[in-house]
Amino acid sequence: MERPPADPVKLLASWMDWEKGELTPGRVMADLKTGGLRDVLEHLAESALADQP
Repeated sequence: MERPPADPVKLLASWMDWEKGELTPGRVMADLKTGGLRDVLEHLAESALADQP
């Protein structure tokens, strides 16, 4: 089964709800995982490595 593309807006919304105390850490971790945080971080890491001299 193919994963849906990462949704940065959904990821940020979950993070902000956690900062406001509206979500538990476990719920936030689940939302970050299903929202595609790994894909976002992998993309950022690849970009950072490509930008290094």
